[in-house]
Amino acid sequence: MNKEKKTVVIVGGVAGGMSFATRYRRLNQEDKIIVVDKNPYVSFANCGLPYHISYEIEERGDLIVVGQETLEKRFQLEIRPNEEVISIDSEEKVLRTKTKEGEGKIPYDVLVLSPGAVPISLEAEGIESHKGTFGLRNIPDLDRIMQFIEEEKPEEATIVGGGFIGLEVAENLVDRGISVNMIQRSGSVLPPFDPEMARFAQEELENNGVKLFLENEIEKIEGNTLTLKDGTVLESKLLIEAIGVRPETEFLKGSGIELGMKDGIVVNENYETSVKDIYAIGDAIIVKHTITGEDAMIALASPANRQGRQLADMLSGIEHKLSGSLGTAIVRIFTKAFGSTGLKEAQLKGRNFQALHLVGKSNAGYFPTAKDVYLKVLFDKDTHEILGAQAIGEKGVDKRIDVIATAIKAGMKVEDLQELELSYAPPFGSAKDLVNMAGYFAHNVILGLTNPIQIYELQEKLEEGYELIDVRGEKEYAAGHIQGAKNIPLDELRDRLKELDKNKKYIVHCRSSVRSYNAERILKEAGYSVMNLDGSYIYYSANYPEKIEK
Repeated sequence: MNKEKKTVVIVGGVAGGMSFATRYRRLNQEDKIIVVDKNPYVSFANCGLPYHISYEIEERGDLIVVGQETLEKRFQLEIRPNEEVISIDSEEKVLRTKTKEGEGKIPYDVLVLSPGAVPISLEAEGIESHKGTFGLRNIPDLDRIMQFIEEEKPEEATIVGGGFIGLEVAENLVDRGISVNMIQRSGSVLPPFDPEMARFAQEELENNGVKLFLENEIEKIEGNTLTLKDGTVLESKLLIEAIGVRPETEFLKGSGIELGMKDGIVVNENYETSVKDIYAIGDAIIVKHTITGEDAMIALASPANRQGRQLADMLSGIEHKLSGSLGTAIVRIFTKAFGSTGLKEAQLKGRNFQALHLVGKSNAGYFPTAKDVYLKVLFDKDTHEILGAQAIGEKGVDKRIDVIATAIKAGMKVEDLQELELSYAPPFGSAKDLVNMAGYFAHNVILGLTNPIQIYELQEKLEEGYELIDVRGEKEYAAGHIQGAKNIPLDELRDRLKELDKNKKYIVHCRSSVRSYNAERILKEAGYSVMNLDGSYIYYSANYPEKIEK
């Protein structure tokens, strides 16, 4: 029996919309599929846009994933670019649209909303007087930026916002030969990271000439003159808005479709909106965070692609449920990658959690290509649930974050990371991978074999009377050490126990917490009260350089 043919209309292309359209076509060869998008391109790589600024991606055309003609011929899609949806009449099941030629109507049987998100505009006195202000969300935005750079030849640019887009644009403007100022309202860049980890991003930016203005914002603009809250005055022809994004849902006001946090679209586990036969996917929808189960807005390409495919399956009789998102993401900042998954400490208020900081190698340490990888793992001390992870390094970051993201999705406990059998050969990994090491470390904490203390707790502990012991070698100590630390190299510790008092409390540290863990075990077995500085000298010196003596 032939099923009734439907007209399926999709508002918005790119990751979510086109993933839905092509999957739905493969499963439904007879239905009419219309894709409406107010922009000229419905299938482009918006994540790649910053890399054309420096010509790392040489050809602009490489950013167009699938051309309109291919989509129309191969998938029999009716593509309607440069057509903006202005309202929805769910009673009549009609979209009202506008183009350069005027207004029109598009009837639908099933409507899929994938409008995405748009950059949040900068609000500052005199913003209209600055003629070189741009956001970056699509190819027309990129074209305007590229044209401005070609014509105006700015020597200096200012980026407002230190999130992923701002950081990527900063790198590519510097590579283009333009000096960059970055203004961030909070005290650190890279919002998905905790401050002590974000400090390494700030260091990388500064090492590459980016001037950071943290806990600051633009108060006034007069032409190309920018006056900041702290009184700093910058001259900048090019101003990039990278404050963040908001769901592009203005056209839904009055449609009867329920909007929630930040005007995101409320959907159920079947991607259904509050209006019958209207579904939504992508950056504009409110999802449930995989770990907390709470509402979240996660504007990333991977979840949008997955959601589009899942909805196409569901509307074709294949069972799926919206399972939520972790927000797994990665960004390159000059020579280093910064990846994260799950939650950060600021999102864990009221929860009994443990943070672990590790330093390992991307692959076998004796192999010439090995690079340091810094890894932070968060877990629940009561349930042992993995809550999140952050990693930094020149290579191998994506592997560790992806493994931990998979472990979280699989419901593994933190100690289960010990059991993961990961690929190993000297050019690719280590026999004791850093992820395994995180599992070993967590298990030691759970067993009570080690008692880590966070770097931000150290000063308070020292004021309480704890004494600090640096168990690195004498040359390492002389090159730089934490103020007040007594140097007893690990290999001398057993022979120098008489120098310590069992009535006192001690904190031990080394470069990365490995040698100091061995010291902790020696001291505890000998009857001393001791804690281990988590992350040790590497993390402490990066975050508290004023506390380092040489």
